[in-house]
Parts: sequence; C-alpha cells; structure tokens
Amino acid sequence: MEGLCTGGKPDSAVEVLDELMEKGTLLSPKSPVLEASAYNPVIEYLCNNGSTNKAETFFRQLMKKGVDDKAAFNSLISGHAKEGVPEAAQEILAIMTRRSVQTDPESHALLVDSFLKKNEPADAKTALDSMMEQGHLPSPALFKSVMVALFDGGRVQTASRVMKSMIEKGVTENMDVAHKILEALFVRGHVEEAIGRVNLMIENGCMPDLDKLLVSLCENDKVMEAQKLADFALDRDFDVSFSTYDRVLEALYTEEKTLPAYSMLCKIKNKGGVVDQKGCDALIESLKSEGYSKQADILSRILMENAPSSSKRSKRAAMGA
Repeated sequence: MEGLCTGGKPDSAVEVLDELMEKGTLLSPKSPVLEASAYNPVIEYLCNNGSTNKAETFFRQLMKKGVDDKAAFNSLISGHAKEGVPEAAQEILAIMTRRSVQTDPESHALLVDSFLKKNEPADAKTALDSMMEQGHLPSPALFKSVMVALFDGGRVQTASRVMKSMIEKGVTENMDVAHKILEALFVRGHVEEAIGRVNLMIENGCMPDLDKLLVSLCENDKVMEAQKLADFALDRDFDVSFSTYDRVLEALYTEEKTLPAYSMLCKIKNKGGVVDQKGCDALIESLKSEGYSKQADILSRILMENAPSSSKRSKRAAMGA
C-alpha cells in the first residue's frame, strides 16, 4: 500500500486495503502490525475523498493491534468534520483523550466549525471547551463564531461563558460582540453576571464603553439595571462622564425611584460631579413627601457643601443684609 500511494496510485492501494479487510488479514494474530508509513497515506487519502467511515473501520482494526497514531486520529477527525458528521469526530477525540494521544488544534477547530455549520452552537461550545482543555488556544475568529451563533440563537448566558473563557485566555479582540452580550445580560435581568463580566474585562485590560452601555439601558427602560451599573462604576472610579450619570438620574426621577436616585446623587456629588439643580430640588421634595426627611436633609447639606463658592458668598451676603 505504501508503494502504491507514493507511486501515485492511491485507488489501487484502497483496493489492496479492501482485500485485506475482507479476508480479516489485519486482525490475524499471525499478521505483523503495519507500519505508519503504510497505513497513514491510505487513511489520509480516504479522509480527503469522502470515505472517512472506511478509514475509521480500517484504523479501528489497527487499534486492536495496539496502534495509537496521532496523525491517523487527526485525519479521521478532519475527515468526519469535513463530511458533516461532527458527532463521529467528537467520538474519535474522546478516544484520543482516553488514550492520552495529543490532539491538533486544527482538528478541534474543524470540529467546532462542523457543529456550527449544522446549526448546533451548544455542541460547538462543548467542542470549543474540549479544545481549551487539551491546551489549545482557539483563534479570535473561532471564539467570535461560537459567541455569535449562541447569541443569535438566544443563548445569551452560554455566549457569556464563552466570552469569559476568551477574556481569561487573553484574547482581547471581539469586543463588539462582548458589548452586545453585556447589554443583553443587563436587559434580561442577569445584572450580577453582567457586572462580573464588566469587572473581568477591566481586570484584563478590555475597558467596555460604559457610557454607551448606560445610555442604551436607559433608552430601553432598564433603569434599575442602569443604576446598578452606575453604582458599580462610581464605587470604582471608572471613567464615565457625569453627563451620562445625569442621564441615569433623569431616568430614575421619571420612574420615581426616589431612594436609588438619592443614593446615586450622593455618590456623584462626593466625586465632585455636576448635576441638574432643578432635578436635585425636585428629588429633595420627593424625599420629604415620601417621609425620607433625614435623607432630604443630608442631600441638602451635600449640595450646599458642593455649591460654587460664589453662590455661598452671595448667600452669606444676603443673610448679612
């Protein structure tokens, strides 16, 4: 078979293989184990020409004789994946793992793509996880393909887990997709998870556009989600414009979320932020009318302490008159 393959007659080599398999010669205890140089070219040829099942049957007979060949395994994975049978490729990968045979990243990537082509993003994610477990780093494009497929299929939290793995692996591309996932998590009410992802991104040098995210949440009437993200940003001194914070405050006023607005306004003023005075006055009146006179007094003092010095001088002059 080796001579036929190297001589440019692979079809003849396959005919020899068919005869050996039909007679059971390969499984005979008296038959010597074939050399890799004899079986690998035939397996590769079969896998590249739509006959991966035959190649697998052949190789499984070799496995019974103790053969564990990395090149043959990877040819089978690639062949099944190209032929649109990722389940069979996944089974071969499982055998390799059990036998501690090293896998190739290209084979894993083909398996992931094969599941995606069959519109099975959850299985693609499993294959991607397996790839990383075997010590291979998926490409940014592969991460993106899986995240987009999951996201488009409504599996936002699963896409979020892929995003987490991607960032933890140091892949900083695909931030456009990451931003969509973050926004969807907030919109669906998965606030704790979303804030955890924001924090993870920042810890790994991937600062999300918090201004854009906060404004979008306000526009989608996700006011409390926006307030929680704003609080998170304020507590950690992240770079968010005070005009964006003011937008969140306006949304809180509109929704009559008096105490959350009070809490956020106090934090903004403690950071030296400038906010709408009319809105502050209205909030103080709301606090009083709802029985929160203590909070109203505290807010009044904070606003006085942070008032421009010219205003304070004018007030003192008026009092002296």
